[in-house]
Amino acid sequence: MSHPPAVPHSPPAPRTVGQLKSTGYRPLSVKDELRKNTIARIRAGGGEELFPGIVGYRETVIPQIINALLSKHDILFLGLRGQAKTRILRMLPELLDEWIPTLSGTEINDDPLAPITTTGKRLLAEQGDDTPIEWIHRSTRYHEKLATPDVTIADLIGEIDLVKHAQGRYLSDESTMHFGLIPRTNRGIFAINELPDLAPKIQVGLFNVLEERDIQIRGYPIRLNLDVCMVFSANPEDYTNRGRIVTPLKDRIGSVIRTHYPASVQEGIEIVKQNAWIDRDGDGVESGTSVLIPAYIHEIIEEFVRQARSSPHINQSSGVSVRCSIANAENVVSSAERRGILLNERKVIVRVDDLAFITASSRVKLELMLAEGDNAEDKLIHAILGEAIKTVFAKHTDLNLYDEIAMQFKGGITLQVGDEVPTQTMLENYSHIKGLKQAATDLAKDLELDPKDPAALVSAGEFILESLYVNNRLSKASIRGKTFFRK
Repeated sequence: MSHPPAVPHSPPAPRTVGQLKSTGYRPLSVKDELRKNTIARIRAGGGEELFPGIVGYRETVIPQIINALLSKHDILFLGLRGQAKTRILRMLPELLDEWIPTLSGTEINDDPLAPITTTGKRLLAEQGDDTPIEWIHRSTRYHEKLATPDVTIADLIGEIDLVKHAQGRYLSDESTMHFGLIPRTNRGIFAINELPDLAPKIQVGLFNVLEERDIQIRGYPIRLNLDVCMVFSANPEDYTNRGRIVTPLKDRIGSVIRTHYPASVQEGIEIVKQNAWIDRDGDGVESGTSVLIPAYIHEIIEEFVRQARSSPHINQSSGVSVRCSIANAENVVSSAERRGILLNERKVIVRVDDLAFITASSRVKLELMLAEGDNAEDKLIHAILGEAIKTVFAKHTDLNLYDEIAMQFKGGITLQVGDEVPTQTMLENYSHIKGLKQAATDLAKDLELDPKDPAALVSAGEFILESLYVNNRLSKASIRGKTFFRK
């Protein structure tokens, strides 16, 4: 379940520097803010999570983040695709003060008691305690940039405004500058996603920001003592590959925090349940069909990505994103929902034949080492799915218990299945295989499904048949768009 942003409270009352001084306000750097509020959250104990909704990082990643914030470090999150790096970056502003004051009439967020811009200092000198102030919410103090080869110094740091220069202002005067994203994030958090993709000369431009907290534009020493917390994300392959990040820039990043994929199947399932759109009731356009996704289907989906993450046929430097599991869960629910719509079934339960549709949601998310032939990707997906089904089935029951069911197919019996076969028809087909209905009933209980529900029996029965198939006890054939189990 995602956590919506909190509704902002009203900003504080002071509207001038004098009124602000009367409240006892004292300037605090952005890193001191983060440190102060992190300490407060920790002291609050279990009452408030630092990063609500982030699963599997409590004992590994989150302690490293806390240490980095307490150390007032700039941070780089290092991990493969789909490891919540960007999500964590976007949660960091919640550790800032809700409101901070800034001088009115300045291009960047200038502190009313300690301005860094020429404009801010002039306003304060001319108007004193009557200088007007504004309040900015923490949600506006975070800026993010995706690193691409076309990012320029002007985008990040700034550029000379030739119009202002033509008006007679000196190049050494910051008022001639058009500020980039980093100066405009003064007193906030600036994030760069996929840092290694920045051109080396742009990375060099970040040196002074990280080390000296000042900026230079086109060689002119426009000294702005910026108050910015810099955070980055990167892929390990790009980060460790010599030359992708220039060494001096690496040296100036305070903490590098490694992220990881879910350590257990249960953590992976919890992430999918939080993020996948699997509860279709009352959300958008309703189909009129209620879909239940059994726990064992969740296990197969998670086992599929875990098998993919260890497959020698898949580029492990690229990784297999958690988004693969999320998209797969949504597709199997949609397959079952489509069946309910087509057959006018008000309630459906996801079954194994719905898993055939994870091919569409897995393509591209799996980067093959060597692609041979047009269907190499699909064949690999089906092979890994078969291994996942085999593994999950073995966790729940012993395959040898179903030898008698497999033996009956030697007599030439075929059994039609498919994602568009009605539940009642499937159940009637099971009656032709001695012991299959009872085996499905027993397995349904083990899978925590209602054995009195026909859809649950069909789901459990097909799990048995598919497991016999992936263990080479049965064969399966598609004839004119219909699928049959046989020996």
